[in-house]
Amino acid sequence: MKIGIIGAGNIGGNLTRRLTALGHDVSVANSRGPHTLRELADETGATPVRAEEAARGVEIAVVTVPLKAVPDLPSGLFDEAAEGLVVIDTGNYYPRRRDGRIPGIEDEDLTESRWTERQIGHPVVKAFNGTYAQDLLDRHRPAGDPERMALPVAGDDEAAKRTVRDLIEELGFDTVDAGGIDDSWRQQPGTPVYGLRAGVDAVTRALAEASPERPEEFRG
Repeated sequence: MKIGIIGAGNIGGNLTRRLTALGHDVSVANSRGPHTLRELADETGATPVRAEEAARGVEIAVVTVPLKAVPDLPSGLFDEAAEGLVVIDTGNYYPRRRDGRIPGIEDEDLTESRWTERQIGHPVVKAFNGTYAQDLLDRHRPAGDPERMALPVAGDDEAAKRTVRDLIEELGFDTVDAGGIDDSWRQQPGTPVYGLRAGVDAVTRALAEASPERPEEFRG
């Protein structure tokens, strides 16, 4: 598949490593320009591009930037993407540590991914937001392995969600359907599933045990 990764931090960088290793055609962009991605490109064979070009012709785009940077993404970012584009949102809201207070999330009681959808003008599938970046490199396992981890995936479009789940399973992880984007509070920071290294049954239980009340440490 042709995949564009927007953001080359820990998650974006390691997804670039894994997806290129699996044979996908990966373009990667950050806010500082392609020249700063030469080392990652040389390591992986990914194509470094400007952010404006990151989704050109891609079937899957991964938005993996700090939440506060989402409104600054280029306008028309997805205009030249392939038909049926699927956008993966890996973002988390850290008001005290990084993002500052975002009124659209706190005052309108939006899930973080619903807010992101409104900023970028495209539906998203929420995935990888509670995954340790190093686990993408170290903890993938073949299907049926008793140590294979499961990751929650939320989205409103069932076909798009299936595409993302298939990709995650190719990466070496099971998946659990976490519902729609309005249900994605179940996997936000401070919930039982966030950062959980466990299989399908434990992840399913953790999602069910989540509270919609945002923990104090994750309020602005």
